[in-house]
Amino acid sequence: RLADTAKFAVAYPDGLGRAWNAGGGCCGRSAADGVDDVGFVAAAVSDIARQVDVDLKRVYATGISNGGMMTYALACRTALFAAIGPDSATQLDPCPAPRPTAVLHIHGTADTRIRYDGGRGEGFAHIDGPSVPAVNTFWRNVDQCAVPAVTVDGSVTTSAAECADGRGVTLMTVDGGGHEWPGFATDRLWQFFAAHPAK
Repeated sequence: RLADTAKFAVAYPDGLGRAWNAGGGCCGRSAADGVDDVGFVAAAVSDIARQVDVDLKRVYATGISNGGMMTYALACRTALFAAIGPDSATQLDPCPAPRPTAVLHIHGTADTRIRYDGGRGEGFAHIDGPSVPAVNTFWRNVDQCAVPAVTVDGSVTTSAAECADGRGVTLMTVDGGGHEWPGFATDRLWQFFAAHPAK
C-alpha cells in the first residue's frame, strides 16, 4: 500500500528454501550450498531496471531477520544500494571492503533469536553475532559520521548520525521489542530511504 501511495517500485525476491546466504555460515540450504544470493539480487535489480523506469541512485534493500542480514551482505559486496534497512538482524559477513551506505537498523532489546547485545540466539539457526550497537558503530565509521543525536519517544530510542556525502546511520532500539517488524517500521524506513539517495 505504501508503494502505491508514495509511488515507488518494490520487489519481493525469494531466497532458496526461504533463506539467504548472508555470509558467516547463515542461513539454511543457501549457505550450505554456497548459493550466490548477492549475485542473484544484483541481477534482479539489473533486470528490473531494464523493464521499469528506475532511478539507480534510489535503490534500497530492507528485510527482517535473515533478510536483514542479507541487506548487510548487499551493502558489503555491491555498490548498488543507496541505503539499507535491516530489522531484527545482525552482520555476520566480515565485510573487509564495505561501500559507504546509509543504514537504518531497527531492533528490539528482547529479541531472543538475534540478540541485541550479541551472542548465541535461540531458534534453529542459533545466530551468534556481534551486538547491534557494535554493528552500528562499524557503519558509522565506514560512513564517516558525526556523533549521533539521541532521542526517546516512548519505548523507542533513536540514535541518528549525520555522515559524509549526505548519508546517515540510524539505530532505532525498541525497549522490550522482540524478533518482529514493528508497526512503525515500514513508514520510517521509507522516510529514511527517500531522504538518502546515492551521491
